[in-house]
Amino acid sequence: AMDGTPPPPSPSGLSAYVAVSQLLGLTLLGTTGAWLGRYRGGVAWHSPLQFNAHPLCMVLGMVFLQGDGEQNGGTRALSQLQPPKPAAGIPDMYSLHSWCGMATFVLYLLQWFLGCGFFLFPGASFSLRGWYKPQHIFFGITLFILSITSCLLGITEMLLFNISDSYSHFVPEGILANTLGVLLVAFGLVVGYVLTREEWKRPPLAEELALSMDFKTLTEGESPGGGS
Repeated sequence: AMDGTPPPPSPSGLSAYVAVSQLLGLTLLGTTGAWLGRYRGGVAWHSPLQFNAHPLCMVLGMVFLQGDGEQNGGTRALSQLQPPKPAAGIPDMYSLHSWCGMATFVLYLLQWFLGCGFFLFPGASFSLRGWYKPQHIFFGITLFILSITSCLLGITEMLLFNISDSYSHFVPEGILANTLGVLLVAFGLVVGYVLTREEWKRPPLAEELALSMDFKTLTEGESPGGGS
């Protein structure tokens, strides 16, 4: 703190859950890399292998970084990484994975623009910001769930594209990809648990309260002390 007082201790149990979420997140990235490297030929930018950057970006940006952003109180722009175009010969926008993925991306853009409009620009009133904040939090969590759902659908679609004949025989690639799906669900559950614990929500910092009062004074003509 600015006055030299030590910061309040972390709530009991929070650090352990955050650590578990980070461990799961790093395991997610490692499992995705192992799948793409061992069975899908790796990632390249100027060959058909560029499509493999799509699942990597989805797991990295739309799940891992977004999960960290939600735990820190916001969403990250890196969560909106646009994947490369699919390999030639695969139709666009016909599958449930495509629909959910595109809906998630469009809603991300809307969430980002609305967040900028309400929180970064001084045009919105203090009361309007107060009304929008819980909506922003709700849709952030909703987008996190949609992201994981899109990833799960994408994993299944990619397996059916590539190993449809052997998938039902519990081949190693299928088991690894299914493990990735289970890790995605586990990561979502841990992050969701952290986000929904009322006693773990971060109280506003002194400078944030002061900034809010300054905004209120500017937009509504009220003094920080409550006078007219």
